[in-house]
Amino acid sequence: MPALIELRSNNRRALTLIEATDVTQLAATRKRLSTAQRSWLDENRFDAAPGSVCLLADEHGKLARVIVGVDRKEPLAALAALPMSLPQGEYVVAAEGVALDPQLAALGWALGAYQFTRYRKAKRAPATLAVDAKTLAALAPLIEATGLVRDLVNTPTEDMGPKHLADAVKQLGKTHKAKVREWVGDELLEDNFPTIHAVGRASHRPPRLIELSWGKVSDPKLVLVGKGVCFDTGGLDLKPSDGMRWMKKDMGGAAHAIALAGLVMQAKLPVRLTLLIPAVENSVAGNAMRPGEVVVTRAGFSVEIDNTDAEGRLVLCDALAYGAEQKPDLIIDFATLTGAARVALGPDLPALFANDDTIADEALACGRTVADPLWRLPLWRPYRKMLESYLADFANAGPSRHAGAITAALYMERFIPEGMPWVHLDTYAWNDGDRPGRPRGGEAMGLRAIFALLQNRYRSR
Repeated sequence: MPALIELRSNNRRALTLIEATDVTQLAATRKRLSTAQRSWLDENRFDAAPGSVCLLADEHGKLARVIVGVDRKEPLAALAALPMSLPQGEYVVAAEGVALDPQLAALGWALGAYQFTRYRKAKRAPATLAVDAKTLAALAPLIEATGLVRDLVNTPTEDMGPKHLADAVKQLGKTHKAKVREWVGDELLEDNFPTIHAVGRASHRPPRLIELSWGKVSDPKLVLVGKGVCFDTGGLDLKPSDGMRWMKKDMGGAAHAIALAGLVMQAKLPVRLTLLIPAVENSVAGNAMRPGEVVVTRAGFSVEIDNTDAEGRLVLCDALAYGAEQKPDLIIDFATLTGAARVALGPDLPALFANDDTIADEALACGRTVADPLWRLPLWRPYRKMLESYLADFANAGPSRHAGAITAALYMERFIPEGMPWVHLDTYAWNDGDRPGRPRGGEAMGLRAIFALLQNRYRSR
């Protein structure tokens, strides 16, 4: 059952939205109720606190109206708990009451209705919100894209390995009539993608680079890159068990890039799109990449492997170098790259890095507009010293634990030619617990913000 449907009549249960600080509004709402309904409201001590709900029956004992306490400053969360807590049926936001941004409120409802059902049945069907046709048309692609990110990240690695990521890209290509090619196993060495191969060679499932191409040759080139580490043991620098437990989600960057590519093609943005997904498992075996090895990357830089658990930047650097060879107008990558970004910003804020201040400012503004916040961290060049190597051009990590998200971004920046606009998102792609609209598990973080950025950048051309 869809969480949102098109509004064709108002013959549905009404949601009246009230803010606790607005005493006048609450009083006006009470006047519209029957004596019995007012009595029930008092009996439940309804105070319109955000998240509070009171169900009101009509004279026949049937549910007729729901009074909901909201915070108008948080429209995305306002209705997000309702689809799985209200009785099943169809609802509509009443004209009276708090006026929330209709798209953000409806999006929150839809995000709150998500359930991952690959391995077990849905707990229940969600309640449905009726919205106008324009809102439904605008939100449907975003809801589908968010669901795709969540589904891909939630799926365990046995069912979401490198080939499965390739299958997801191929399905996307089939849907939008895009071209898809891939390099698998030793083909990566033959065509000069050495770091992708080095990270993934120890797995029983061969590493690969997946490329999707779409759009007119005459349109500006856009390159999207997503880190597709389908499971990360840490390699020979093995993670402890608690650090490895959720490493199925280390392909969250790939999930974001795939979903964003789908949004770009569905919106028919005037771009020539390339999607690149380096897909690997960072495993332990006799042929695993060792600490202290030196790998010569696609870009020709020699890199000392200081830590095999700093593998994400290795698979990304060859993909970034290949993308940069196409001389794009803009290159964007998504990656679940560093724990340091989570220490700095917590689980909800993706760290944004960019080598162009104007694009960075636009991305931050878009994040605020669509309630998908980002936070910029600096590409602080003096920290490049932390990645110095005594025998190679530089290392993939260093002894210092300071500024880990920044040094990872600085590593990748070396593979972007001077003057080429580049945006990097270090995203968590995960909810540690259940919250309204944000169920535990895989999560899209930064997806809507970057799509809004691309819409603003290219629709006007």
